[in-house]
Amino acid sequence: MSQTRNLAGGKLALVTGGSRGIGAAIAARLASDGCDIWLNYRRRKDCAEAVADKIRAMGRACRLLEFDVANAEQVAGVLGPLLAEHAPDILVNNAGLSRDTIFGLMSDQDWGEVIDTSLRGFFNVTRPVVQTMIHRRRGRIVTISSTSGLSGVPGQVNYAAAKAGLIGATKALALEVARRHVLVNAVAPGFIETDMVGHLPMDLILPRIPLGRLGRPEEVAALVSFLCSDEAEYITGQVFSINGGIYT
Repeated sequence: MSQTRNLAGGKLALVTGGSRGIGAAIAARLASDGCDIWLNYRRRKDCAEAVADKIRAMGRACRLLEFDVANAEQVAGVLGPLLAEHAPDILVNNAGLSRDTIFGLMSDQDWGEVIDTSLRGFFNVTRPVVQTMIHRRRGRIVTISSTSGLSGVPGQVNYAAAKAGLIGATKALALEVARRHVLVNAVAPGFIETDMVGHLPMDLILPRIPLGRLGRPEEVAALVSFLCSDEAEYITGQVFSINGGIYT
């Protein structure tokens, strides 16, 4: 998508969980649209630096932000000083993790870490960013949910609850800030080629996907790019599935 058609051109985007997988692909796509990037990561600095190098090779700036989105003090300590000087035009809430197990055997930690990363992380990052967007009367927020949050998946009660919660938060926030021209949407990927699905039985999963393959992170990134474009200015409060037809 050309910069002349895209809101991202010449803008600043904050992408959480951007060191690998879907987050890395989104950061690279927004950079190719002409956006400078604040790239958040929690660990694997080497991966984050590799993404930053790719973005800088495109001629865009990339600032690495190390914090755990679930930790309010870390978020405030890193983002607070930056937001006092600059306000992102785009926020992509991508940080998330899974701890799959049967619900009856799920530990408090497995429940808490998944819920906190998705929902507390959404709150910790989005609240201060959306305040700057409201003040400027413009902005885009895209939150990465999951097909699991729409359909439910056995062994993922914690993950499904977290991702479903993000959908509810997206819809409610979109209604609150629409009059300030801040657009808030969610993207719900299905099975995408990332580390998160590496342990899953593909021989059982692929036959269930009508298109017969996993999705690519770049395909999710392309959808996020569209939602950040001028062509998406009448879209807010929506959930967009990208899942090869496995759930409609």
